[in-house]
Amino acid sequence: MQPRHPERPERLAELLAHFERTGIAASLTYREASQAPREDIARVHDGAYLDLLSRLVPAEGLQQLDPDTALCPASLDAALRAAGALLDATRSVLAGDATRAFCAVRPPGHHAEHDAGMGFCFFNSISVAAAWALTQPDIERVAVLDFDVHHGNGTVDIFADDPRVLVCSSYQHPFYPHRLHDVVRDHIVHTPLPEGTAGPAFRRAVEASWFRRIEEFAPQLVFISAGFDGHRLDPLGGLLLDESDYEWITRHIVALSEGSAQGRIVSALEGGYDLAALASSAHTHVEALL
Repeated sequence: MQPRHPERPERLAELLAHFERTGIAASLTYREASQAPREDIARVHDGAYLDLLSRLVPAEGLQQLDPDTALCPASLDAALRAAGALLDATRSVLAGDATRAFCAVRPPGHHAEHDAGMGFCFFNSISVAAAWALTQPDIERVAVLDFDVHHGNGTVDIFADDPRVLVCSSYQHPFYPHRLHDVVRDHIVHTPLPEGTAGPAFRRAVEASWFRRIEEFAPQLVFISAGFDGHRLDPLGGLLLDESDYEWITRHIVALSEGSAQGRIVSALEGGYDLAALASSAHTHVEALL
């Protein structure tokens, strides 16, 4: 028997159960995601790629998109709802219904490039929401801050030529996906971390490369690609972070958002594959957002 795929339904089930067990759920307002309309996804993804995904969805079993990424009959609906969750949250935040939102979604999205899915990702949900936000009359600049253990290659690919979007990505290097970490743009900030990096070095690197750039850019809305696979217990990564590091970076992002962004943040779950570490790290992140 093959081992279970790391991007499995239990990820969300354990996260949500943990929120209930710890009582933090009582402080949250839950909303079910709608499906993202094609026109919103097409702002960041090639139409031919969207058509290909629709054709590949199997009636049963699995259809491989790449060696790590497979479609099952429900995958496209799940991916559309993940992108829809980010859109719904962004609309709510910009309408003033909430100041900050966390989208507990799967599949993740930050590896999906303009014309290709990979790394468990089909649609780059956070990019879909960021691109939609930029269509609104009062939003001229947004930031996407990504602390997943893997580089946010898809987000870099989509916004490499759009200076309205500041993309900051911290990640283990060298490591998957081995793509686009060498893109040089003023609005793209790469923070590579060697395998074995623990909390103190992670904090120093992020502070040195992100904070001043975020302040100078003055985003009017902040998005977070919240990957918790940099945790020391995660089976896929080689960083040595823990819950206190996720609290630290989230509290600093909240503080940095208070000025130009009026505290407005939309966060999306990306990686995190040890169930207990994922749940406790996401709890810490949400608590800091609150």
